[in-house]
Amino acid sequence: MQAREVHGGIHVHPAPTAPVTPTRPAPPRQLLPVPAHFTNREEDVASLNGLRDTGLPLIVVSGPAGIGKTTLVSKWLRSLSAEFPDGQLYADLRGHSAGGPVGPAEVLGQFLRALGAGPSSTDTVELASLWRSFTADLRIAVMLDNSFTAAQIRPLLLGGAGGLVVVTSRRRLTGLRMEGAGFHQLDALGPAAGVELLSRGIGADRVAGELPAVRRLVALCAGLPLAVCLASARLATRPRQSVGALADALARNAGGGRLAALEVEGETSVHKALDESYAVLGEETARLYRTLGLLPVRSFDAMIAAASCGESLDWAERRLDELVEANLVEDVGPESCRFHDLVRIHANDRALEDDTDATHEEALRRFCDWCLHTATAAQERLTPVQFTLPRTYRHPPTLPLPFADDVAALGWLDSHRTQLLGAVRSAADNGWYDASWMLVDAMWPLFLRLRHYTSWIEAHEIGLEAARQAGNGAAERQMLNSGAIGLGAARRTEEATAWYEASLRAAREAGDVRDEGQALLGLGACHREAGRHADAVSYLNRAIVVWEGCGYPRGAALARTTLGEIALAAGAPDEAVDCFTRAHAAMVAVNDPHDAARALAFLGRAEVRAGGYAEGVARMNEALAVFTGSGAAFWQARTLEMLGESAAEHGDAGDAADFRTRALALFEATSPADARRLGGTPGTGP
Repeated sequence: MQAREVHGGIHVHPAPTAPVTPTRPAPPRQLLPVPAHFTNREEDVASLNGLRDTGLPLIVVSGPAGIGKTTLVSKWLRSLSAEFPDGQLYADLRGHSAGGPVGPAEVLGQFLRALGAGPSSTDTVELASLWRSFTADLRIAVMLDNSFTAAQIRPLLLGGAGGLVVVTSRRRLTGLRMEGAGFHQLDALGPAAGVELLSRGIGADRVAGELPAVRRLVALCAGLPLAVCLASARLATRPRQSVGALADALARNAGGGRLAALEVEGETSVHKALDESYAVLGEETARLYRTLGLLPVRSFDAMIAAASCGESLDWAERRLDELVEANLVEDVGPESCRFHDLVRIHANDRALEDDTDATHEEALRRFCDWCLHTATAAQERLTPVQFTLPRTYRHPPTLPLPFADDVAALGWLDSHRTQLLGAVRSAADNGWYDASWMLVDAMWPLFLRLRHYTSWIEAHEIGLEAARQAGNGAAERQMLNSGAIGLGAARRTEEATAWYEASLRAAREAGDVRDEGQALLGLGACHREAGRHADAVSYLNRAIVVWEGCGYPRGAALARTTLGEIALAAGAPDEAVDCFTRAHAAMVAVNDPHDAARALAFLGRAEVRAGGYAEGVARMNEALAVFTGSGAAFWQARTLEMLGESAAEHGDAGDAADFRTRALALFEATSPADARRLGGTPGTGP
């Protein structure tokens, strides 16, 4: 407006304009790209779909470092993008970074800005409230990667039912159950998936050309995708290196060197990832982690953890739970845990770097002493009349025994067989020779009743050498005799004979009449097995004379049991009945229920052959009840076999087949040689 002069009231009205509508940004799509080498995981995707189908608003995917959690969840959520038209958000919570986890205020600000609601506050509570209000009606997916605690997650939960939050963590985050979370534990890749993953990195032709070496390399990576990818990256940059050469390098580096061999410049290494998980452990939990890494075991329980650390069972249970929660150990049973193979290497590496040699030695010796103490307690319960040599301990255990009856004691020996063998080897390797052979001696009920022949023989080979190194003649003879029994039972008759002959010479040099009788008994059994029955009878009768002369009726009864078996096989049932009757009476008198039941079973079979079918079957059933009650699976099978043969001779084909089937099933678990014998040649028993 232009004017020379203006008089009066003037009103200026701007031209009307259209209202301005704030523009919302495009729906964010922040998920990480999925590597081209993503492989397999169909079952995991199906499990996640199952959790999604239940309408859960929160899903936690957990697993150890390098297992592939981030890649799996990124791949899965990308496949669901159509279900979340309002966006897919991603945040790395840096749960194991050197600078510490990211705070929820930072993540909330990032998310609100991405959705077009720039925050006006830095207060976590206020931001969380705004976040819930803003997302109440949105259909969005949120991926919270590398979480450390449940507390990190709670302020980031959505306000409505149309969205989904998926958390990845090296910890299990069981505290989020209160928020209605569903859980999926991610496990290692199978062998075929590992080969496929490697082939995507180095090419199918290269894999096909060295398939055996590829499979070995994948096995050395223990199914950890990160390890396979690092191996693939190394091979990809070395096209002339054979896969076998890298596999050989990993195999040679059984300890921390294997992790070092899986380092690639610019890549996250397995060692670094595990270091991050280890760094956030509490002091005592880290000590348990290192201690378990030292032990010569593949699996362990709270008792082993407590014994090795010299702590209480309650202390060990709490610390072990923390390691399970952190996904550094796997919970593989109601009372059993184990390390992933590469995690075990890391734990051992940390122990070697962070603890002294004296600390290592104490932990291993505590473990060996606890194994010896507990196995000896089982031996005293299961074979109380068996002669044993005195035990000595450097760290006498004070933990309660893990069994209260015979069946539980035998079950403990069987379930801890590999740990006990590990203790035997470890004690021998460390020069604790007495502890080594004592452990072997304490495992006698396990070998006697369950017939694990490979373990039986290996343990006694180590125990025999340990006894010789310790300069203990009595222990050497003990190892020779009980080891020879295992060799004989495994049909390695010539080796058993050599061991018994060595025992006989040693016993006579030491003037040990009792051990002399044991060697004579064993030689008689060997000659019987070789078909030299006359020689067998001669040795057995000499054993009876020796043992009766020194006042050892149990030994004489053992010899008479074997004489009865020879007579029964020779078609002299009346003579066999006499031998078994005397043997049974002697075993009852010395309170040896196991060997009394053995004599009773044979007595029943001999009575059947002598014409007393009903009486004989009753005796065999009585013996079977004893073996069943004590868990002696091999002798259950042997008695069932004799019952089947007796039924067949009596014309009861149905009962005979049933007994035979039951015996075969037990033999397959305890004595493959007897399973083959029974499975291929029906009716060949005595």
